[in-house]
Amino acid sequence: MTTTPPSPSLVPTLPGRYYTDPEVFRQEQRHVFEALWFCAVRGADLERPGAFRTVQVGRESVIVTRTRTGGLRAFLNICRHRGARLCLEESGEVRRTLQCPYHAWTYDLDGRLVAAPNLTKMPDVDRSAYGLVEVALREWLGYAWVCLAEEPPCFEETVRGAAVERLGDPAAVERYGTEGLALGRRVRYDVRANWKLIVENFMECYHCATIHPELTDVLPEFADGYAAQYYVGHGAEFGDGVQGFTVDGSEGFGRLPEVPDGQDRRYYAVTVRPTVFVNLVPDHVILHRMFPLAEDRTVVECDWLYAPEVVASGADLSKSVELFHRVNTQDFAACERTQPAMASRAYRAGGVLVPTEHHIGGFHAWLLGRLGEPPA
Repeated sequence: MTTTPPSPSLVPTLPGRYYTDPEVFRQEQRHVFEALWFCAVRGADLERPGAFRTVQVGRESVIVTRTRTGGLRAFLNICRHRGARLCLEESGEVRRTLQCPYHAWTYDLDGRLVAAPNLTKMPDVDRSAYGLVEVALREWLGYAWVCLAEEPPCFEETVRGAAVERLGDPAAVERYGTEGLALGRRVRYDVRANWKLIVENFMECYHCATIHPELTDVLPEFADGYAAQYYVGHGAEFGDGVQGFTVDGSEGFGRLPEVPDGQDRRYYAVTVRPTVFVNLVPDHVILHRMFPLAEDRTVVECDWLYAPEVVASGADLSKSVELFHRVNTQDFAACERTQPAMASRAYRAGGVLVPTEHHIGGFHAWLLGRLGEPPA
């Protein structure tokens, strides 16, 4: 099949194989998900000592646990004896220790080997050498971020820096006080599409007028095709007569305490590569975490976070949640419609980006750099 070189208005996308080839996905697991900071779990989900959650990070299963002293630790979910999976459940709570269900090797919440059958009969074994393999962990925005790399990249530059780069103000995202907000709703979406299609969709709004009528009613400028992320520091302004970021534009909740007048009545979006979207509106924060499981399957967990008093009061969150839930459903359906076409000969050389999508090319260049491949 022959292709026509793009005009200056059109720039090429990645070829279709980047969305369908298992080997490309394996390389992404190694050079992206296992090499960078990955948003694993919300800290408040692990409320008490002994609470744990397992998450898939690239090819590895990782345990994040709350220790006896109240901190968070992360370890590879692998027993040091024979390599059995230590925790089989996605989440749970133990009293004091994590025990392998195969041979009962037992570890405390700090990952130390504390017991094993007949261990006392093996006095030459150095228990400290057989603890769980620790994974680097940092907390930000109320979430535990983990990194599997032996030498993790600078968190301030690669994670916090994404918010600064997008918003143009180091304090802009901090003003929402996300780490002190309460979980109002969580929805888990199982999307039959490559993770990059979801990222690309989130980064542009060329599709908004077509599939997001509720969103463009609240944020009319999105109907022109320019996403909030197109301009550094820009937040899309609520339309005339819109009272809140709700499915029908009705009033939401009181503005979060530290959000200034300049950020009121505006929506901001931040992509933290590789797998996190942060959405900021005056009265709540919406945070997406992606868990890529295969070249054509991505689980997305979406959290709606509100001031603690709003959640504690039992306030009706339905109109607030429904707006972005519809956006998610519409977006993920579009990605699932696109995924089969990535294997078509019509997309073998890729597609094109119109001017309002050109910034997606930066994401493609970043990814190719991570994979050690030349620019497309």
